[in-house]
Amino acid sequence: MTTISATGRGMRPTLARVTRPLRSRLGLGVAVLAVVAGTVATVPGSASAATSEGLLCDTSATNTFTLSAGDGYVSTPDGNSIYMWSYANELKGAFQLPGPTLCVAQGAKVTVILHNHLPEASSIVFPGQTGVLADGNPAQPEYTTDPTPTLTSMVQSAAATTGSVTYTFTAGTPGTYLYKSGTDVDKQVQMGMFGALVVRPSGHPDRVNGRPDSAFSTANEYLFLLSEVDPDVHLAVERKQPVDWSTYNARYFMINGRSMPDTLSPNNASYLPNQPYGAFVHIKPWDGATNPLPATIRYLNAGTVNYPFHPHGSDERVINKDGQPLEGPAGQDLSYNKFDLNVAPGQTLDVLMDWRDAEHWTDITNPIPTQIPAITDQLLVGTDTWFSESPYLGTKNPAPTTITDNNVCGEYYHIAHSHALQQATNFGATFGGMMTLYRIDPPAGCPAGK
Repeated sequence: MTTISATGRGMRPTLARVTRPLRSRLGLGVAVLAVVAGTVATVPGSASAATSEGLLCDTSATNTFTLSAGDGYVSTPDGNSIYMWSYANELKGAFQLPGPTLCVAQGAKVTVILHNHLPEASSIVFPGQTGVLADGNPAQPEYTTDPTPTLTSMVQSAAATTGSVTYTFTAGTPGTYLYKSGTDVDKQVQMGMFGALVVRPSGHPDRVNGRPDSAFSTANEYLFLLSEVDPDVHLAVERKQPVDWSTYNARYFMINGRSMPDTLSPNNASYLPNQPYGAFVHIKPWDGATNPLPATIRYLNAGTVNYPFHPHGSDERVINKDGQPLEGPAGQDLSYNKFDLNVAPGQTLDVLMDWRDAEHWTDITNPIPTQIPAITDQLLVGTDTWFSESPYLGTKNPAPTTITDNNVCGEYYHIAHSHALQQATNFGATFGGMMTLYRIDPPAGCPAGK
């Protein structure tokens, strides 16, 4: 099993502005390969996989969650440290970005207690949930008491520093929902105050919605919470200065609070202490004879623009939008395959993902051994590192002992990223930002521990 060094990934509270990327494109490539080497060693469904990859849920036997609104720092792959606000599970006592993923069953009576430690009032809204109460009263906007009332919050808020408010609702239609601040929304959501709410069908945690054809492999469930960061906004808030929204310019683009290549790191990576959620996807292909249950990926957009997310090499089947199943009035299946998922601000999409390449799966043409490219084409900063880029799954050829080996059993990797290419950068440096990898194992699987 390959391990990854955490050298150089420590957090420090430095100013949020940088003038140029600190890591070169070549260095990013080395980091990507190093992270892949560590990531591929996990088998879905194993004890280690339960925490190293896939969706991590916060659950409660009573469906009661205590969240704290606070501040902290996150790191980016170019060495920057950015001041953020977000929600955290107060029982764990640690700041995190994004907020905890809350998982409940349809029909559950949900209670979310917010303790506010920020220097201004804050709140939580739950789009898609009905009958929300705040401290026992119907959730409703707050206004100033000036002669001309001014909206200050979309829902009852918790006062600055020590305030508290309790929200209750009955979990609605199964699917994925974004929760976020309803107070000074532009600033607080940009600062990181958002998270995911997953509602599962009662009695069917292996389905995305109430339809039997929404079944998925529970060992292969993933969440992509997409967002963006303008470091100048965060620097102004950190310095307690006014924000100049006329100059807003997002420089970092994130999946689950991380940018590529950190998106490939495992969940709860020690060198990303405030960014617990990875975004590495691991699936098994359809082999022409058997069709294993697909993976599910839950997309959420907490940003200000569309994110056209694009997985290379395979369609994804969209089955839910904004927590609602895609079906007609008589229950007709209206789901559809899409190669480029355009996730709008505030929108959520639930998709099923499997790998189908039926025209190539024959006893004669497959498996195709992984190919070793010319080392001269793969030389990277003092190491002879190779990575098979064949579009076919196959067996593993012997590799020279003098090189770093990132392909462990004939598996195949393909990139998934925002197709708005500026969103696939870290402060302008390419091959970063809103990007991750999918791993597809050979049909026979990989040996245990690989």
